[in-house]
Amino acid sequence: MYLEAGNVSATDLYQALVSIVSPRPIAWVTTLDKQGHVNLAPYSFYNVFSSNPPVVVFSPTIRPDLTKKDTLLNLEEVPEFVINTATLPLAHAVNESSRELPRYESEAEHLSLELVPSVLVKPPRLKASPAHLECRVRQIISLGTQPRAGNLVIGEVLAIYVNDEIIQNGKIDPRLLNTIGRLGGQWFCETTALFELHRPT
Repeated sequence: MYLEAGNVSATDLYQALVSIVSPRPIAWVTTLDKQGHVNLAPYSFYNVFSSNPPVVVFSPTIRPDLTKKDTLLNLEEVPEFVINTATLPLAHAVNESSRELPRYESEAEHLSLELVPSVLVKPPRLKASPAHLECRVRQIISLGTQPRAGNLVIGEVLAIYVNDEIIQNGKIDPRLLNTIGRLGGQWFCETTALFELHRPT
């Protein structure tokens, strides 16, 4: 198969990209609008891009009807967010939170997920998630106005919360964290078949 980006549909291009660029970590993001309504949504266009300063980036895309997702609308009103770690025990809830609900309905409430206050930002954390990044928006970069165009949300990490139960010998144990990732189509993956390779010196 050979695809030239300018000669295929946006849908076909999307499917090829998300199938090849995998596994992708999932940013399970809580945000607030200016009235205080909580939104929860998963984004697999996500990663850490700097540690000094600590910066993460995720990208809500434009919907097929050319509207902005609630996460992006909220960040334009309250430029803070929390990334709640998406783990295997929470996989069903992560997937269900991608459901399109009316603008001011909370996915967390819909899924009966308990919220707890953050320390440095207004949006709350999900109690069930074992690790969180409290972030403030540094910049939002629009990559286009057509369906599936990305909006790069560049966030500075202000605080990190990690449940002590997943700490071993002073470090986060990936076997206990048990994150999930996104592949192409309807596929997810789990981080259970792990192996170590030591970096060459």
